[in-house]
Amino acid sequence: MSTTLSDHRKGLLLTAIGGLALSMDIPLVRLGDGDIWSILGVRSAATVLATLVILAAMRLASGKWPILIPGRPGLMTGLLYGLSSLTFVLAVFNTTTANVVFIVAFNPMIGALLSWIFLKEKPQAATLIAMLFMIFGVGLIVREGLSSGHFFGDAMALLSALILAAAITIGRASRRDMGFVPLLAAILPAALGLAQALPSGLSIAHPGWILLNGAIVMPVAFWCLATGPRYLSAPEVGMFYLLETVLAPIWVWLIFAETPATMTLLGGGILVAAIAGHCFWMVRGRSARPLAE
Repeated sequence: MSTTLSDHRKGLLLTAIGGLALSMDIPLVRLGDGDIWSILGVRSAATVLATLVILAAMRLASGKWPILIPGRPGLMTGLLYGLSSLTFVLAVFNTTTANVVFIVAFNPMIGALLSWIFLKEKPQAATLIAMLFMIFGVGLIVREGLSSGHFFGDAMALLSALILAAAITIGRASRRDMGFVPLLAAILPAALGLAQALPSGLSIAHPGWILLNGAIVMPVAFWCLATGPRYLSAPEVGMFYLLETVLAPIWVWLIFAETPATMTLLGGGILVAAIAGHCFWMVRGRSARPLAE
């Protein structure tokens, strides 16, 4: 039981770090100031190159290669992560940030449904209650910012949520080490983005921000969030994707001086409280089980 508790805490820490890193994605894309294909290609290519450097360093240090793609589940998960990078960037460029974060916030709900259907993992009451508070908090954040007329971008955001939830569910079902899968999967959006951008030339005003995002921020986010399902349920991992919903508006406020509305701050507080309360409840519940037995 103590090992189970330790693994669960490890999963919470990894996914929290991953969610925090992911929250910097949209601000860094905005700081880069470029066209969609250039940013998608450079961001993804930087992720792939950084991954290759990390793998080479691990090979030199240990004398062997780490697990890269763990069988068929790894291939399926990698394809899904590659597609999610494309759909997410398409969403950012074709609808408002509020629409993107609101729709992607349904990731844990979709993950809970998929886990319930395919893995027979019925969500615990604490998870369901936390998710209800999260949806309420997200609703407050975007109730004045959610706009119409962005059907394609909204559809891409919804597709991103579905794809991410499916990738997390497959990772959870396999119980394999998926840490490097989303990093190597960046080959797909990198190839597509560069193929579209290079004929007319890359167009990024401040490429340093995109390189920082692709080479450091995204590898940390993807590795942590892809490793989390080894220790946590799919809806639990999905909830940490909501940290982007909470923190992205704050980073935009600090970087671009765009002051969040009162409802944004209130909704963000509710989301943070729901995530923290859920983590505390789950850890406390697991700690209490040996005593009860």
